[in-house]
Amino acid sequence: MKKVLATKNVTKEYKVDEMVIKAVDDVSIELNSGEFVALVGPSGSGKTTMLAMIAGLLSPNSGEIYLGGEEISQMSEAQLTEFRRKKIGFTFQSNNLVPFLSVLENVELMLRLNGTYNKEGKRRAIELLERLGLGERLNNLPSQLSGGQKQRVAIARSLIHDPDLVLADEPTASLDTTLAYQVVETFAELIHEQNRIGIMVTHDLRMVRHVDKVIQMVDGKLDRIITDRAEIEAMAGVAPTIPHPAHNGSGKVQQRNTFPVPAGVLAPAYS
Repeated sequence: MKKVLATKNVTKEYKVDEMVIKAVDDVSIELNSGEFVALVGPSGSGKTTMLAMIAGLLSPNSGEIYLGGEEISQMSEAQLTEFRRKKIGFTFQSNNLVPFLSVLENVELMLRLNGTYNKEGKRRAIELLERLGLGERLNNLPSQLSGGQKQRVAIARSLIHDPDLVLADEPTASLDTTLAYQVVETFAELIHEQNRIGIMVTHDLRMVRHVDKVIQMVDGKLDRIITDRAEIEAMAGVAPTIPHPAHNGSGKVQQRNTFPVPAGVLAPAYS
């Protein structure tokens, strides 16, 4: 069944002293199930704010947001919490895995939160982790995994409850190049195979080689939407990496979440 994500003339403003700053300015996009999209732009372009509104974590000052025919922008906080838990999957830069739960238990957690955990759910969790190359790590704790393995667990957790929409905020920022390519490639394959809508915010333009289209934002506005395959591949191949704020100049990456963890997505102590 085809699902559509649509934003219509969405605007988000912040008042700073006497100034009004438009973090997102009149943005309209439409995405269909089976599409994996990169949301790019320099720091301050509005992409994280846009992602947070699509997730129902921020309310627009004006405009409308729809997912599968339901208007997210008009839901109450209680409705939004339930909607996120059931309809949206999240993957973050720092994984947010529960440290005292095993790999399998971390993935099963989403089913337990939704009250849908059963033998079939456990079977699907195992199959998904095996698909991600983690079949021999089911009983390991997060501390026993590499960075790339942790991110693949996070991907499995974001998909296990059959969400319509999967959002990834800088999912490769803490990984080296080889692992980053592997994670995004696997993510793209699963979005396509499972017919989800996937949106990835990234500063690293090399990662866009795995997406179907690129949505570029500048100063809060929609600059352009790139769908031409050759142009996307050229962007991934020759464009330099946009500097990421998490880099401190030493070559190392400082862990941070630019995107708030939604209430109800993780266990209460980690939400």
